[in-house]
Amino acid sequence: MSVPINRNIRLVALLGSVREGNYTAKALALITDEVGKMEGVSLDIIDPASMELSLPGLTPSHDTQKLQESVERAAGVILATPEYHGSYSSVMKLMIDNLGFPSALSGKPIALLGVAGGVIGAIKALEHLRSIGSHVGGIVLPGPVSVARVRSVFDEEGICLDPSTEKRIRGVAIQLRDYISNHICPSVALEAMVRERTAA
Repeated sequence: MSVPINRNIRLVALLGSVREGNYTAKALALITDEVGKMEGVSLDIIDPASMELSLPGLTPSHDTQKLQESVERAAGVILATPEYHGSYSSVMKLMIDNLGFPSALSGKPIALLGVAGGVIGAIKALEHLRSIGSHVGGIVLPGPVSVARVRSVFDEEGICLDPSTEKRIRGVAIQLRDYISNHICPSVALEAMVRERTAA
């Protein structure tokens, strides 16, 4: 995994909904705001509504290549999905299927965020997404964030009405940043140091 030694950490988030005004995007907006407060960290949101991704088995599209390159360049990934029919969205599955084999998620730290209208939240969606993330070789971080009763948590403008939920959502960015800083960056720096000494 390529992470700059100067700790300019690039994160990418996959938005698992294309519905206009979706709550998944509202939750990701809080994460974007939190990343904006972090020195040396950036976040790109991949919105599938603006892409033409290929169905499995068909010739990869230009957007498929762009998606793979974006994830490959990232130090860490956020997978954000609504819960549909007891699992993550078909939009999220399509993006994951377009990440190639071996997957561009392989070796990447992955943080999970799920939203749902029901009282139990997106627990099932996140369980399934954790399984897929691990299966393709990603490092799925503990503590996925599930937002229940999402329609009452956010207003129409995207303002989070529950401080404790907002803190948990913002914590997704903090957890991912801290994992990369504490576990990935030191390893990359050590590897570079060994290479320099070997070259000398």
